Amino acid sequence: MPTTCTAPAIVEVAAESALTEFQATRLTEQLRRHFPSVRAVSARYVVVVALTESVDSETLSRLRQVLTNNSKEITLPTDANIDIGPRAGTISPWSSKATDIVHRCGLTVVDRVERVTRYWIDGLESGQLEAALPILMDRMTEAAYRSETSGERLFDEAEPRPLASIALADAPLEALEQANVAMGLALSSDELEYLAAHYTEVGRNPTDAELMMFAQANSEHCRHKIFNASWRIDGQSMEHSLFGMIRHTSSVSPDGILSAYSDNAAVLAGPRASRLMIDDTGHWQSQLEPVDIAIKVETHNHPTAISPHPGAATGAGGEIRDEGATGRGAQPKAGVCGFSVSDLNIPGWTQPWEADIGKQDRIVSGLDIMLEGPIGAAAFNNEFGRPNISGYIRTFLADREDTRIWGYHKQIKIASGCE
Repeated sequence: MPTTCTAPAIVEVAAESALTEFQATRLTEQLRRHFPSVRAVSARYVVVVALTESVDSETLSRLRQVLTNNSKEITLPTDANIDIGPRAGTISPWSSKATDIVHRCGLTVVDRVERVTRYWIDGLESGQLEAALPILMDRMTEAAYRSETSGERLFDEAEPRPLASIALADAPLEALEQANVAMGLALSSDELEYLAAHYTEVGRNPTDAELMMFAQANSEHCRHKIFNASWRIDGQSMEHSLFGMIRHTSSVSPDGILSAYSDNAAVLAGPRASRLMIDDTGHWQSQLEPVDIAIKVETHNHPTAISPHPGAATGAGGEIRDEGATGRGAQPKAGVCGFSVSDLNIPGWTQPWEADIGKQDRIVSGLDIMLEGPIGAAAFNNEFGRPNISGYIRTFLADREDTRIWGYHKQIKIASGCE
């Protein structure tokens, strides 16, 4: 970072090491499996700061101290291989929190801060970097940048694209199939047929936004429309939808259920207990009142199968959020984290019953999920201050050649709340 800076400008602040000794050793071993010439890996966090006006050396020193707990400038080697940071055009959760902290420290000259991880890989040959990126980055939320241009790319703001229509003409199904591939919607053949019939009936072309929203409504993360759909078994129509069958359980056994299927979490009747609370006069008093129990389940199949650590972490965050948004809000008490994955096939410890039927390229293996997912879930729970008291792991692989078992992450939460 320079001693003074003229706005508008983007400056860098070198921070602490991004890898512990254990993490550096493990990453080196991972890279070495694919690139035997790799000898060592090191990485540092680099905070990229966008300034709105000119600042002097004293302000830069304060900025360094806030962002790194060190007012002295750290000089980094210039031969870095790559920067890994959030995708261009996005704002990471770290950036939101850090920018708010900087502003609260009086450094309002900062427009935004963002953080990248800068890697130095000893022994990686020049033509191997592209192939090494999947090991270094989260494909779902991150991107790779050249170190000398990462700051400019991170703060790029593209103009919103205008709404576009997909011309169906006389071949609506074929047009939708082409849009499905071009936009990466992953719509199934029956969904494409449904859309073709619908837009033919209403007599207009779909927009790209409509198709994108339809695809998300049936993503691997959320299949509510299937749960509420009518369905048949052996040609016989069922009285209840899938979701209706689940709700039927509580309708025939309603005792102790205060709320179900009407909010973000279910609430069960709890005991009466003394709680220490502030009364209307501002004094702490012990008060006897009902302490009801809020229970929430959150599944994060899709993100955890692609990027286990952040996928499982945001699963924990989602269920904590939903519990706090139930009724008048609940107080998080404890969580349970479970993983159901395909056979692990641990190298050097493959079990007789395990098989390897392959997987889609965009998802990770069951072993990858179990190595990274529990750490992500535990990290979020710890950062929030709510203990994760138990969990489970289940491995299963159906005996069918066309089966693709997706690992998934389930969060179950127990909390106390009051009416």
